[in-house]
Order: sequence, then C-alpha cells, then structure tokens
Amino acid sequence: MKRPSFQFYPGDWLNDAGLRLCSIGARGLWIEMLCLMHQGTNYGFLMVNHAPILPLNLARISGATLVEVEGWLVELEGAGVFSRDDSGCIFSRRMISDEKVRAARAAGGILGGNPALKGLKKVDDKVNHKPNLKPTPSSSSASSSSSSNKTPKGAPAGFDEFWSAYPRKDAKPNAMKAFAKVKAPLEVLLSAIAKQKVSEKWVKDGGQYIPMPATWLNGERWNDLVAIVSAGAVTTVPSKQERDPELIRREQDSKNAAPPSPETLERIARIKQGATA
Repeated sequence: MKRPSFQFYPGDWLNDAGLRLCSIGARGLWIEMLCLMHQGTNYGFLMVNHAPILPLNLARISGATLVEVEGWLVELEGAGVFSRDDSGCIFSRRMISDEKVRAARAAGGILGGNPALKGLKKVDDKVNHKPNLKPTPSSSSASSSSSSNKTPKGAPAGFDEFWSAYPRKDAKPNAMKAFAKVKAPLEVLLSAIAKQKVSEKWVKDGGQYIPMPATWLNGERWNDLVAIVSAGAVTTVPSKQERDPELIRREQDSKNAAPPSPETLERIARIKQGATA
C-alpha cells in the first residue's frame, strides 16, 4: 500500500546551500520529482513501471518545455541535489536512506521490538543493549546528503559553502589551499558559480569542461563572462557587476574639473543671447 506522505523539513529545505543556489524553476521541478519518486515503483528512484522517467516525460508532467527541464536538471545535478545509478536513473539519497530506517523500524515493530535486540541475554533483568539503530537525521527528503568527502580540519571559513556549491568535486585539498588565498567575498564566488553552472561551456558534454576547483579559484574565474543557456537562447553576461573603465575615468575627470571662471560664464551668456537674437 502506498504511503500518503513522506518526511519533509522546511528548515532543511531553506538552509540547503546547494539547493538555494538553484533557480526557482529548478527547485520547483525537484519538488515534482520527489513526489514522483515517492509514488514510483522503486521508492526514491525516478521511475514508473520500473522504467526511468526521462526529461521529455518530466516536461510533459510539469508543463514546462524540454529545454527548461534539461537546464533545471543540470542545475540540480551540478549542485549535488540528486544522484544517478549505473543505468543513469535519478534517485534521492535522502529518500532511500529514510526508507531503509523506516523498514528496519517496521520490522522491529512486527517482531515486538527492536530486531537488533533479539537473542540478547539479560543481566539483572536488563538487556545488554547493542548500539541503537541509526536515527533518521533531521533533514528533508529534498535535501542532498552530506558528502563522504569530509572537509579536513582547519578549512578556511566559507570553504564548505563553496565546496557544496561548486559542481566538480576533485582535488579537495588543493581547492582548500587556493580558497585560503582568495580575497573576494564568498557571496561573489557563490553568485558566479550559480551563473556559470548553467553556462554554455559548463553544460556542454555533461560538464566535462568545468575547471578544477583550484584552477577556478587561482585563475579568479568568478570574473569570467559566461554564456547563459535559457529557453534556447544564449545570452552573454558578466559573472559579477562590472563597469566600463573609460566611463569611470570620465566621471572622475568631471568631478575633479575646476568650475568655469566668471569670464567664461559671461562669454557663454553672450553667445546664448546672440543665438536667440
């Protein structure tokens, strides 16, 4: 029998760094996918009748275009929100983990208690307890699970947020060293990553052209211009707000210029009078 609900923690949804970097469209699609995975034949997998649900199917279900759905999927996968099995089928790590815990607890209830305690000897009418089953973490089924690639001790402040947001997870120690040298604010890095994750270059060929994290940091690539793919159109935008240096120079020259002399003002007035005569 299908269960009518699954665990969802709004606080974890709102505080998930990777998910928050995704667009509102991508987050809306993820909710739709979670509901489908809850109703699917293999719990936690994006499947129906044991067959994966393809982007074209998601487009029809959600009412979006195929281009929009494919772009949102790139955002979500780049942020580490979902994973794929060997066949390429999308699944939610959190939902599968929660389901294992639920099944273990249900089995314990059927047997009249925790199955891990069956057969244990009693000492003074007390059971020698083994460690408890791992409790369900206080996290949303929508949230991505923490990476097994733990951050080393002494990581610079803000590195965890950067690592969670950056889509390529290679050479973490090198990335941490490069991050420690960066002077730009964390918000600038995260904003640039969010834009570049959906750029034409990073999306191409499954993201194989995404630079190594340390390379991106050492090269100050958050300043790159990126070509954003949106609804079939490609638009080039700066990674951060930039102004034309020539315009800045002219504004500064204007501010520093001395005011016109009285003689100059008088000559201008005479010229205006002659023009109107």
